[in-house]
Amino acid sequence: MTPCSYLMNTQLSLRQALAQGTKALEDVSLQPHRDAELLLLRLIGRDRTFLLTHPDAILTEDQAAQYDEWLRRRAIHEPIQYILGEQEFYGLSFAVTPDVLIPRPETEHLVEALLARVPHDMPLTIADIGTGSGAIAIALAHTLRDAQVTALDISEAALAIARRNAETHQVADRVRFLKSDLLSAVAGESFDAIVSNPPYVAEADRATLEPQVRDYEPAFALFAGPSGLDIYERLIPQAQLALKPGGWLLMEIGQGQREALAQLLSGWTNVSFINDLQGIPRIACAQR
Repeated sequence: MTPCSYLMNTQLSLRQALAQGTKALEDVSLQPHRDAELLLLRLIGRDRTFLLTHPDAILTEDQAAQYDEWLRRRAIHEPIQYILGEQEFYGLSFAVTPDVLIPRPETEHLVEALLARVPHDMPLTIADIGTGSGAIAIALAHTLRDAQVTALDISEAALAIARRNAETHQVADRVRFLKSDLLSAVAGESFDAIVSNPPYVAEADRATLEPQVRDYEPAFALFAGPSGLDIYERLIPQAQLALKPGGWLLMEIGQGQREALAQLLSGWTNVSFINDLQGIPRIACAQR
């Protein structure tokens, strides 16, 4: 066995493994204990209660080697979601790989905002632009049982992950997946609502991103030209043509983009912005 680089030895109790894993991640993670614990729980296939009640259980040599490999990956800033292969979003577990952006808690505001604006007991047609893992589209289909959702993405690899997630959550019969540059694949169709968490980071801000974001998540899902507004400038006019009268457009936006989005939505009605839990304008809402 190759000597472990982060574990002191291969005969470790769960308590020792957790302590050494936490120490290994102190310079990388804002929550080193949480990350080390999540990796350890996945390793042993048990819940936190087992970890608390059996702290002296011994890892096998193979388990120690696997845990060390995961720690090394996390120690070079690889997101824990990619190591574990999943992320929770809106109470559902989604498979994620480096082909898709990791769903963020703040994006749940987008789902909640649409649910607050549409009837839940009527057939609806919804388009999700840049679906990635399918998190938004699937969360909406899971909640709105009469809705038909079209999930669009320019990446075939992302669409493959999204289809897998739709099957997992048993909504594949109500979510259509299409390769598309924004709304190009559904030209001529109309929707009750269009939602999107598009790329909105300015290229000039690339160096300011955390390494686990900048170096691992797909660049095409992050960056949108010099100002970060490139996708909005294309999507908003397309959405105006594709929405039914009274239809809603909801988009996640980046910090500091509220005024620019207000200008881009100047021809719309009922324009409003929803703050995230940090008080940052995060969701732009507008009605055709």
